[in-house]
Amino acid sequence: MTTLVFGHKAPDTDSTGSPLIWEWFLNHTGTKAEARLLGEPNTEAKFVAERWGFDLPALLTDIDDDQPCVIVDTNNPAELPANINNADIRGIIDHHKLVGGLETKGPIDITVRPLACTATIMYDLMGDHAAEMPDAIKGLMLSCILSDTLEFRSPTTTDRDRDLAVALAGQLGIAINDYAAEMFAAKSDVSAFSDAELLRMDSKEFAVDGTKFRVSVLETTAPDIVLDRKASLLSSMADVAAEDGVDQVLLFVVDILKEEATLLIANEMCKTVAEKSFGVTVTEDHVILPGIMSRKKQIIPALKI
Repeated sequence: MTTLVFGHKAPDTDSTGSPLIWEWFLNHTGTKAEARLLGEPNTEAKFVAERWGFDLPALLTDIDDDQPCVIVDTNNPAELPANINNADIRGIIDHHKLVGGLETKGPIDITVRPLACTATIMYDLMGDHAAEMPDAIKGLMLSCILSDTLEFRSPTTTDRDRDLAVALAGQLGIAINDYAAEMFAAKSDVSAFSDAELLRMDSKEFAVDGTKFRVSVLETTAPDIVLDRKASLLSSMADVAAEDGVDQVLLFVVDILKEEATLLIANEMCKTVAEKSFGVTVTEDHVILPGIMSRKKQIIPALKI
């Protein structure tokens, strides 16, 4: 059977590009594989796929019993198909903390490393085969790293991520600053999305002391495009929370250039979370959090109620 490769729901650039990268590697080394997406990718991911000549992978709504698969860029069952524990998971490649809850049919290959990007881990796992990557795969890999590190601004960035990105850009003849600016411009173009779509676009579910949150992050070089819709986004949060079975939606609008986040304050719960988690005083319907760039390293670990 064909091995399916996929990342998390609400796919970003890493969860769109890394399945395509690993699809290439598995096919290159003799295992028939196909990439899949668990939802509509964001605008940056679409730009990257088109830029490097890839069609977007087909959508996967659930997975059959015993279907061979490799999971990338997550190990959280809440971000995966409902039937995932009945599939035949063959491998996990990730850079997030272990959550628990996945079951496998036998021993598998698991690689979880404290790097900023799944694609960086994949490069290292390829060994000598990495030298045989076509330019299109190198382009995807570079894009994933620049996206996940916010062009090395994110505190998750490691020397390994940076060194690999610089090497790939050199091989491709690409100026990192110019290409990253193109990617971030594509990510910032969210005018076509509804409020609910924006709140779910780059989000993860996370529980704190029994309270369930949808933690949404919008990374942009043009934050006013999002913040101009603040009133309607605030009014949409309760509906999205109810539809998704969570207690509260938290929206962080990350200004890539200023290296800060704006957290929207919809109600008293949001105010409490902001003040207890980030040591700020909230007096308006939003609060600016200087230096906050990373959901994985700075937002999720800090959340308190």
